[in-house]
Amino acid sequence: MAKLILTHEVTGLGEPGDVVEVKDGYARNYLVPRKLATPWSKGAESQVSAIRKARKAREIASLDEAKAIRDSLQSKPVVVEAKAGASGRLFGAVTTAEIASAVAAAEGPKVDKRKIEIGQPIKATGDYTVSVRLHPEVSATVAVKVVAA
Repeated sequence: MAKLILTHEVTGLGEPGDVVEVKDGYARNYLVPRKLATPWSKGAESQVSAIRKARKAREIASLDEAKAIRDSLQSKPVVVEAKAGASGRLFGAVTTAEIASAVAAAEGPKVDKRKIEIGQPIKATGDYTVSVRLHPEVSATVAVKVVAA
């Protein structure tokens, strides 16, 4: 078993700053190469406090605030413009960063791109739904309309 410090959120494993124990292969082949975690050491404990402090600054403070943001996100669809061919297929795919900037452009709340989960890649124009994790207990489903630019 390998002991790691998470640097990014990993679904089903933990939040940034958490110290976790995972199997050696998972650590060596997935978490560390993708920079989702760093090996644990006594000196790295200082990193943990810095990561947690940065997470607290970004985190939505209360459950009520998260529910209010969820209601505002779900109230109106978000429109994302992307380059598309004549048949409606996109040149590339819609990213979480593009969705986050479209939410901000629609005068919605600021959403962290790392909290947006797209079920399957969006590679054509049309209507889609994505999930946004606002709080450990609150997530919002956002209607995304992809149109040709």
